[in-house]
Amino acid sequence: MTDSHHHPEAEIALRVKAIESLLIEKGIVDPAALDVIIEHYEHTVGPHIGAQIVAKAWVDADFKHRLLADGTAAIAELGLTGFSSEHMVVVENTPKVHNLVVCTLCSCYPWAILGLPPTWYKSFAYRSRAVIEPRSVLAEFGLELPDTVEVRVWDSNADLRYLVLPERPRGTETLAESELAALVTRNAMIGTAKVLPPSSPHASRGLGGDRDEWSPRYGRHAGFRPDSH
Repeated sequence: MTDSHHHPEAEIALRVKAIESLLIEKGIVDPAALDVIIEHYEHTVGPHIGAQIVAKAWVDADFKHRLLADGTAAIAELGLTGFSSEHMVVVENTPKVHNLVVCTLCSCYPWAILGLPPTWYKSFAYRSRAVIEPRSVLAEFGLELPDTVEVRVWDSNADLRYLVLPERPRGTETLAESELAALVTRNAMIGTAKVLPPSSPHASRGLGGDRDEWSPRYGRHAGFRPDSH
């Protein structure tokens, strides 16, 4: 019995590997340098950096004020740079407002503090629907928001990156900053999830609890086929 389903991510991975092997064989790419780059994006930068920023804002009201006023400058206070020419804007979730970040043109993303973007963030389905029907997209991530909560969508571009400052969950008043950071997920900093309280059975997963897969339904307004597998 054969598998009739297409697996585009696997096909892309094979193509990338083939191109990588060819470039190394021809001496165009140094495999050691490539390993350094991969190591950098997997361990040096990543969502753990963004989580530290969020936790700092939760425990330090003055820092939070500066972060919301000028994200780039406030983040630089922590010794975190590497944004090249783009400016960082931090938008705060509240009980009345929920923020969602997208890049409708391509996949502009704050790599320096969130690491590599998830596959779904770069997909046409997410980029097209997040601005048209954000509530439906959020629901597909398991986040159902009441009608009383306003959803604001922020479109990143080459010069501007956005970071969502999630709401601090209840029951975390006695937690240390490092413990708070462990609760913050990448998806919460994009806006497709909330930070769960430590009492939640899923909270302990921390950054490992992010959903890398997304199975969108057909949208009401966009003529597209979702990235199904």
